[in-house]
Amino acid sequence: MGIVSVVRATSLGHAGLLIETAYGSILCDPWFDPAFFGSWFVFPRNDHLPDDLMHKIEHPDYLYISHLHGDHLDETWLPHHVSREATVLLPGYPTRELERRLRELGFTSLIRTVDREEMILDGDLTIAIHVETSITDGPGGDSALVVSDGVSRLVNQNDCRTSHLETLRAHGPVDLHWIQYSGAIWYPMVYEETPERMRELVDAKVDSQLTRAMRYVEAVGARAVVPSAGPPAFLDPDLFGLNIIDGDELSIFPDQVVFIDKLAAAGRTGILAIPGTAIDVTAAALTVTHPIPVDDVNRIFSHKREYLEQYQADYLPWLDNIKRGWTAHSELAGTALLDAIQGWFVPLLAMAPTLRAGIGANALLRAGDLDVLIDFPAGQVRLHAGEPYSFRFIIQRELVETVVAQRAVDWSNSLFLSARFRAWRDGPYNEYVYNFFKSLSVERMRRTEAEALRKLDPERGGIADEEIRLGDYICQRTCPHRQADLTVFGEIEEGHLVCTLHGWRYDLDSGECLTATNRSIRIRKA
Repeated sequence: MGIVSVVRATSLGHAGLLIETAYGSILCDPWFDPAFFGSWFVFPRNDHLPDDLMHKIEHPDYLYISHLHGDHLDETWLPHHVSREATVLLPGYPTRELERRLRELGFTSLIRTVDREEMILDGDLTIAIHVETSITDGPGGDSALVVSDGVSRLVNQNDCRTSHLETLRAHGPVDLHWIQYSGAIWYPMVYEETPERMRELVDAKVDSQLTRAMRYVEAVGARAVVPSAGPPAFLDPDLFGLNIIDGDELSIFPDQVVFIDKLAAAGRTGILAIPGTAIDVTAAALTVTHPIPVDDVNRIFSHKREYLEQYQADYLPWLDNIKRGWTAHSELAGTALLDAIQGWFVPLLAMAPTLRAGIGANALLRAGDLDVLIDFPAGQVRLHAGEPYSFRFIIQRELVETVVAQRAVDWSNSLFLSARFRAWRDGPYNEYVYNFFKSLSVERMRRTEAEALRKLDPERGGIADEEIRLGDYICQRTCPHRQADLTVFGEIEEGHLVCTLHGWRYDLDSGECLTATNRSIRIRKA
């Protein structure tokens, strides 16, 4: 590539980013092919980038993949487009799964980084990769990238929910902060709820997403913020209602303009970027160049239904084709599917007594005409014979057969993010259920069980029973919702204890959870 005199960051859509400096270019999370059984598409679309930009994308000096999810690690696009001469910058995850996947795609030059430590790549070009090892994104983790050329500094946080807010800024002042603000999960839309209750759940989820993103924005304190890593577009007619167009849809996927407005209300500078938007960073200015006229950029959002319907029309033949490919696997016909799930799951359940205890109930997996009971307390898998259960998943059998045939180790990534299923539970959220489905290999389950021990068994190094002081109150250190560390995310606000990671609120006097039932917290006056 030619030498540039300033740092240029070009949006490739979603979390995709090309960073160009005088010392080399870094390609981050390029995602082009629809993900999750054709459910997610890049929004705005990025299938028309100019040839000169595509050449730069396909020939970077460095490649950074933040984590294993299909909207970040595009395993169908990468092998055919990105030069194997690129050096891969690997987050320092506790497992080597990402490294193995990239080697399988043909990349041979890899640098394994150390969590949060700055590394010189060439000249004044330095990077630091911050690793989040919470099981929330599976045992593979998530990561954020800090890049500097010695003058300018960019933070590419994508959808990494780091619990160490202050560390992203610890490398020095930040010019550009790329951050997720929109939904990236199937909850609550796939759950069986009344419209009224779904409205409450959706609104609460959107509010917590935006609040969490603003907390990161305030901690990093960048000159400008670029909303990124969402939302996806849903073009399948069965899922089209997940796009927020009029504003009253029961969905958790607000678009970039919503967050730009929130930034402006807080006195922060936001930059609206579409695929192909280049931001040149110098000490004096941030210069934004869009690939199309500004009025056309704005029209994508002001006439969003029209834009999405045209996008959909272009891809309906593609969608019809992939759906025809969802055929039954003959080797998994009848109860052979049950046999395969038993042979796979039962040894993993035996490895995880603490995880199973954390679930403490049965789960029903309905794959078409086959009802499979996962008996977590007993560590068994069998045909459902009328036993009670506390969790239910209803999924098209062909999709279950596909992930079983693939031996997909993370059903969150391979199946649930598609939103092509229905779910029900008889009580509050239980993180250990999804942790199980994210950990369907010996390597993953070993770490997931260790994490369950850390949280649930204080004698084995957990923090669940520790207490901290917040203002005039003493409370348990972890939030009952997702065990967020309240030394980081806890605040006393308007008579409530608030966990700002997900927006859950607790009464200061009683400890009663005001966000969900049966989730009280230990708290008392100091």
